[in-house]
Amino acid sequence: MTRGNKAAVLGSPIAHSLSPVLHRAAYDALGLDDWTYTAIECDEAGLPGLIASCDRGWAGLSLTMPLKRAVLPLLDRTEPLATQVGGANTVVFAGGARHGYNTDVPGMVAALAEAGVTAPASATILGAGATACAALAALRDTGLTTAVAQVRDKARAGGLLATAGRLGMTVELRPFGSAVRSGDLLISTVPAGAADLFYAERAVVAPPAPAAVLDVVYHPWPTPLALAAARSGAIVVSGFDLLLHQAACQVELMTGLQPAPLEPMRAAGQAELTRRSQPAHR
Repeated sequence: MTRGNKAAVLGSPIAHSLSPVLHRAAYDALGLDDWTYTAIECDEAGLPGLIASCDRGWAGLSLTMPLKRAVLPLLDRTEPLATQVGGANTVVFAGGARHGYNTDVPGMVAALAEAGVTAPASATILGAGATACAALAALRDTGLTTAVAQVRDKARAGGLLATAGRLGMTVELRPFGSAVRSGDLLISTVPAGAADLFYAERAVVAPPAPAAVLDVVYHPWPTPLALAAARSGAIVVSGFDLLLHQAACQVELMTGLQPAPLEPMRAAGQAELTRRSQPAHR
């Protein structure tokens, strides 16, 4: 099947995205010299028109918030996982149809496994948004059937509870800021700064401490939460690890080539993060 050679990441804001660096590194390593990958500013209102404008020259799209849920009605086919999670972060154009996938879930599972976290005894999720829903599915893939979710407003956790129902899981809602159970895998899906000082001091430094922490933030890194988790002896997994592995899944879906060149992608992403951490780029 003939594939397009154009791809992009969509979102709002999108200028900060590391995805172009990762995908372009993959294309270079795979010898796909005529492939392009760009970042396009796009909000929910602009998404239908933008997707409609993608002709057969397009291979696929990566989607960030707030587009992961908004894209679902625009797809011709959606994989069961994306339907269960309630969001797709990947669109592949194939056979004249728009196919939706969720690579956040396998990306999270792979990032955790790379750090040695494969069978957590229990888990707590911070937040209730689209990434929290993906985290719930990732926990199911590690063998868990229950999880705790700490949220600021239980009335806004309906999407997470619905996802749990579709996954055959149960979620206990607790107030944001509650103590984390000893030995938990703690997954923070909230924006940069939202969990830092409070959780770094109260939920990680003070016992009981989690066994492992995944913070989906990747810049700036390390976050105060990650530093505190490391001091407590917990395994720490960064948002970059998640981004890398989910991007690798996207590369495989869009190009049809497996496996994705993980190490060149990792090296390119880390080099870019180092560049951004310099004073002139903060």
